[in-house]
Amino acid sequence: MKNDIFERMRTNRGPLGKWASLAEGYFAFPKLEGPIGNRMYFQGKEVITWSVNDYLGLANHSEVRKVDAEAAEDYGSAYPMGARLMSGHTSAHEQLQEELAAFVNKEAAYLLNFGYQGILSTIDSLVSKNDVIVYDVDAHACIVDGVRLHLGKRFTFQHNNIESLEKNLIRATKVVAETGGGILVISEGVFGMRGEQGRLREIVALKEKFNFRLLVDDAHGFGTLGATGAGAGEEQGIQDDIDVYFATFAKSMASTGAFIAADKDIIDYLKYNMRSQIFAKSLQMVLVKGALKRLDMLRSMPELKANLWKNVDALQTGLRERGFDLGSTQSCVTPVYLKGSVPEAMVLVKDLRENFGIFCSIVVYPVIPKGLILLRLIPTASHTMEDINETLEAFSTIRERLNEGLYKRLSSKFIEGAGV
Repeated sequence: MKNDIFERMRTNRGPLGKWASLAEGYFAFPKLEGPIGNRMYFQGKEVITWSVNDYLGLANHSEVRKVDAEAAEDYGSAYPMGARLMSGHTSAHEQLQEELAAFVNKEAAYLLNFGYQGILSTIDSLVSKNDVIVYDVDAHACIVDGVRLHLGKRFTFQHNNIESLEKNLIRATKVVAETGGGILVISEGVFGMRGEQGRLREIVALKEKFNFRLLVDDAHGFGTLGATGAGAGEEQGIQDDIDVYFATFAKSMASTGAFIAADKDIIDYLKYNMRSQIFAKSLQMVLVKGALKRLDMLRSMPELKANLWKNVDALQTGLRERGFDLGSTQSCVTPVYLKGSVPEAMVLVKDLRENFGIFCSIVVYPVIPKGLILLRLIPTASHTMEDINETLEAFSTIRERLNEGLYKRLSSKFIEGAGV
């Protein structure tokens, strides 16, 4: 059928989808089984797991599991029913919001039922067609999708490049002078692929020259950075200058949900205008009670973050001493850059999993430039020195095999099988 939507999808699977016949179930949509932790099972074999964002090791902590089980017994998985605006609001939701706001040093906070759609909807609610959005070109997909909803002008600045940001703020200022709107700058506390912190201190310094508001997605910084774990803003000493702070429960809190924090009048506006919350079910009580417990542990158990950073430092130092390129990470996210093609990357990762018992995420083109392979390691408080030492030895071996051309020779069948 000519000009048919489905026919286009069948003939053009997309840059990732074209590898589906080879990747499905192994490189894409793999099944990690067993309790979440430093070692799990992949295809029946125990592997050291570096792909889970359970930074503080709370996913299977006995105290957390106890509270989760008690909440499930008390409330089930449905309560409360409906959107919070109508019937899904409770005192526990309010308590969690108040405690989260205090933890990140903001006047108020609002719970979101999901991180991705939450920040997408936050962006949509913050701006009107007369406003201009200026955002980091390496922003997460959820930010990009939120910006796509914007009916007004939007500009990207080069990743963490303050000079580029300033040039785009000049452009944005000229636009809003005509439209009568405002400017929203969006960055991240930690960029989840490269591990770099957003240059938040330099960004807020530009408020002396330009009139804008700053939204920060701190999904990877919340719980891991700052003296108390309050995130990248606390780490950089500029938390008060972040106008809207966003974090998710999916990483340090090892759960589902998210929150935004800001001045009370801004939160009041957002909770009456965020479509993803007005027209969607409230966060379930079992998750709210679990989040209250997790937050309490973030506050009262600094050893969790200390253990995390002990493992981060050991892994990153060990890799650098062996000559590996970790880019410019400033966080727990540990990217290891190697040179090679997509088929070589597939063979390399298969070798890591099958012969070394190491499971980590693989990132290739189009997420990163052609010719590069990124192996992304996420250290957690649950990992051990034995895990780290085994991984360091394995990485040294696979780099030798990559440089010797072994993976290139073995990768031809992947190219033939994919038909690319």
